[in-house]
Amino acid sequence: MTADDARRLALGLPDVVERDHHGFPSFRTGSRGRIFATLPTEEVLRVMLDEGSIREAVAEWPWCREGWWGKRLMTVEVVLADADASSVAELLADGHARARS
Repeated sequence: MTADDARRLALGLPDVVERDHHGFPSFRTGSRGRIFATLPTEEVLRVMLDEGSIREAVAEWPWCREGWWGKRLMTVEVVLADADASSVAELLADGHARARS
C-alpha cells in the first residue's frame, strides 16, 4: 500500500474530511471533526483506536506496531509498504466508528 491508497480508503468513509495536523494530513469525521487517522510520513499511517484494539492489531499483523504518546498507548502505526488494503480498511473503519461515537 501507499500513502495515497490509505488516503483514498480514509476519504471513502462517510463524512470524512482531510485537514492539516501539525504539518501532515489528518482524517476527521465531518460532523464532530475528531481525528481518527494521520499520515505523519509517506510510509506510516496512524489510526486512533482503543488500547485493546491496538494490541489486537499488533498481535495479528506484523506490519502494525504500537504508537505511544508519552505514557499512553494511542494509535496503531501501520507500515504501509507491508500492509494489505482490506486490513487497513478495517482498521480505518474501526477508528472512524470510534471517532463518531
